[in-house]
Amino acid sequence: MWHLWIGGKAVSSLAGKRFAVHNPANGQKLTEVAQGDAADVDAAVSAARQAFDGPWAKFGPRDRARALFKFAQAVRDHREELALLETYNTGKPISDSRGEVAVAADCFEYYAGAVTKYFGSTIPVSATGLDFTLRQPVGVCGLIVPWNFPIMITAWKLAPALACGDTAVIKPASYTPLTALRLAQLCEEAGIPEGVVNVVPGPGDVAGQALAAHPGVAKISFTGETATGERILRAAAATIKRVSLELGGKSPNIVFADCDLERCVEKSIFSVFGNAGQDCCARSRALVEKSAVEEFVGRFAERTRKIVVGDPLDEATQVGPMISRQQRERVLGYVALGQKEGARLVCGGGLPEDVRWKAGHFLMPAVLSEARPGMRVVQEEIFGPVLCVLAFDGEEEAVRLANDTPYGLSGSIWTRDLSKALRVARRVESGNLSVNSATSVYLEAPFGGFKRSGVGRELGMGAMDLYSEVKNVFVEHG
Repeated sequence: MWHLWIGGKAVSSLAGKRFAVHNPANGQKLTEVAQGDAADVDAAVSAARQAFDGPWAKFGPRDRARALFKFAQAVRDHREELALLETYNTGKPISDSRGEVAVAADCFEYYAGAVTKYFGSTIPVSATGLDFTLRQPVGVCGLIVPWNFPIMITAWKLAPALACGDTAVIKPASYTPLTALRLAQLCEEAGIPEGVVNVVPGPGDVAGQALAAHPGVAKISFTGETATGERILRAAAATIKRVSLELGGKSPNIVFADCDLERCVEKSIFSVFGNAGQDCCARSRALVEKSAVEEFVGRFAERTRKIVVGDPLDEATQVGPMISRQQRERVLGYVALGQKEGARLVCGGGLPEDVRWKAGHFLMPAVLSEARPGMRVVQEEIFGPVLCVLAFDGEEEAVRLANDTPYGLSGSIWTRDLSKALRVARRVESGNLSVNSATSVYLEAPFGGFKRSGVGRELGMGAMDLYSEVKNVFVEHG
């Protein structure tokens, strides 16, 4: 049984409710977790505010930096425990979970280094005065974390918040609350005072909405689906909170005929199917130049059939189960819809033949070719291991197709012509692009989307702007 974490202590929910957490690989119950509601959120916000006004306020920049360095080391010291928790809770392969834990530790370390390098400035405004700015913490931050990369995205939000001197109430996804709770417990090893980090698991429409609407919360950072982001914005509007959102995506993988196709396919395969396709950055639309589309589909399908789907604890496994049976059924529905709309199923899209995985939420990665721009499978975020392949003829059509969705989070461009790559990169409406690479996400660089993919940029030094206020001071000295 796992409890809420409020004020440095494990506590039961005030209503005494709890919910079950399951292992997606076999459908079995892992444990039970206390279920928070608005009253528990209120208690957590109160604890966070007391810590903000009390012991945490006495931590200067170097003190916070040391605490974050210790936090990073605590994560590394418990890396195997955290990776196993993540794998049992999400179903992702253990190798992926270890990588995610490593990124979380690196994130705390990065922002530990950033603390003493983020400050205000002096501004020449008058011959008889001094004008300067201060960077100050916003206060209590509500951090709402998704189920696809729980520990990593918790770190993405928590690390810059702590670096700026804020306190936090974390609302993890109900599917995957365990690593956020364990991270909060590790605060003690880092010397972070009680109440600085609080965790309230519970339903999004109850605990999440209460956090977004709470008058004692100064800032909300949310990662999740676009429809939920809209509700978060509406809930936060009444108190004019600062809000940053990282939402959905339908990212293009733009493949020109002059690229190294073998390398493109090998590097792209897990940008689509990694984490069972449950990734807002998934390059789920392959836009391929007409003269190369047949070869691309053949190579991609051949490589897809070789993906090892299976036991997340097996080191050889490359793709694990989806998070839930409901999510798998939703994705299966999209595979059927794509065929009904006229796309051709080249491979995958069904349940695994191995009887050992029948109880889990596994789905074989699917490739849909001959897709067209207006299809729902091309326009809507499927959030599963499904690739839609569309053909284009020339740069103009490639850019038009790339921009022809409501989203603008990520994307990749494959070509040997650097001038062409730069022309296309300037015109694609996306917050994160890579050229001849399948990833564009690094701790040191900004991350976020255009259009309905979000508001604000996480990661990099710029993330500190999300969690701090600028105060301008003018002194008339005569």
